[in-house]
Amino acid sequence: MSKNILILPGDGIGPEIVTEAVKVLNTVNELFDLNLTLTEGLVGGSAYDVHGTPLPEETMEKARAADAILLGAVGGPKWDALPDRELRPEKGLLGLRSGLELFGNLRPAILYPQLAEASSLKPEVVSGLDILIVRELTGGIYFGKPRGIRTLENGEREGYNTYVYNESEIKRIARVAFESAMKRNKKLCSVDKANVLEVTVLWREVVNEVAKEYPEVEVSHMYVDNAAMQLVRAPKQFDVMVTGNMFGDILSDAAAMLTGSIGMLPSASLDKDNKGMYEPCHGSAPDIAGQGIANPLATILSAAMMLRYSLGETEAADAIEQAVSKVLDKGLRTGDIWSDGMQQVNTADMGEAVVAALREV
Repeated sequence: MSKNILILPGDGIGPEIVTEAVKVLNTVNELFDLNLTLTEGLVGGSAYDVHGTPLPEETMEKARAADAILLGAVGGPKWDALPDRELRPEKGLLGLRSGLELFGNLRPAILYPQLAEASSLKPEVVSGLDILIVRELTGGIYFGKPRGIRTLENGEREGYNTYVYNESEIKRIARVAFESAMKRNKKLCSVDKANVLEVTVLWREVVNEVAKEYPEVEVSHMYVDNAAMQLVRAPKQFDVMVTGNMFGDILSDAAAMLTGSIGMLPSASLDKDNKGMYEPCHGSAPDIAGQGIANPLATILSAAMMLRYSLGETEAADAIEQAVSKVLDKGLRTGDIWSDGMQQVNTADMGEAVVAALREV
């Protein structure tokens, strides 16, 4: 039975890095007889340019029909001046997440041993790093209402957003985190700001309630400011971390630099049935778009996560990850992870190298 994958290149470097991931998918499709069918759609700024909206209904229909989605990145200064914020490229991404109920965001921060020197921290601090950040993705301050910019009686403008989580939203992301912890080292740290934010007082209470269902998991709680400090001070103390939308956005990007580059970090956004959208953790990087120098490995590794979590093709996923490791063993590096003695390559060369390594597996 054919497995339908929707490819959404997006904006900026998105088309460049997605092109390389598609090469890899086509290769494993051939090598492992996966019966994948790839279709393409528009989202973000590229969709706005054609359809006048960042999330055309045609794209949404394709997304609902797909077994999984691979996304590049959205956004860029070209669309920053749009007067209607609802038409900005990022609204397309948020619309996909909410429309498909992709509430569970998995962001692994794994340091490949070949890149220990590329980390912003000393090798002895980060060597062996393997953290999974579980981020709630469809609630919190990014979606809370009321929100907007208003003019006060004195003529001054005021921006406002609402940070809100209900009990069921917290329970379902907590269960994703606990299930992940059970498959790893049975250790979970929940990150909140319960000393000043009532919404995270509830978060902590509900996480503790769910913890009773998983007595084997060691649970701790940490304020987000301390968690940020601890990620830099002693990151290997963490195994699985669970937190809300905004805190998870920030902490996962901070964790990215521990691994050498945000260009190495994949992510999965899943619904309750493990149907998901897969994308690199980095943005559209418009400053380097079109130059062929972006690192495609996060997108390629996102494709591996897609095969594992949504399509159940573990062997093919393992092969992609092993191929990436082999390419790094050979000293091939894009500019973001390059160091003296390594061979610097462009985006396409890196993708081709992964394809060649796959054929050697």
